Amino acid sequence: MRIAGLLLGILSLIGMLVAFIPCLGWLNWLNIPFAVVGLIVSLIAYNDVNVQPNNQPKTGIILCVIAIVLGGFRLAVGGGII
Repeated sequence: MRIAGLLLGILSLIGMLVAFIPCLGWLNWLNIPFAVVGLIVSLIAYNDVNVQPNNQPKTGIILCVIAIVLGGFRLAVGGGII
């Protein structure tokens, strides 16, 4: 779960960066739900009491939140079309 949350966070951040290219803003409609899933997986992994080092889930949470916020901003500015 820890590695999956981190991997989803990295992929959602890459998808958000690709969606900042002009005429590819519509990719945020796919990337934001993907980042929400990554956020949920990372939160579940962070709350696992059996595992002590929580650096990977924290990083996954941060990356997913960044992708959601910046992707939402990009959708609000461009409408997801431009």
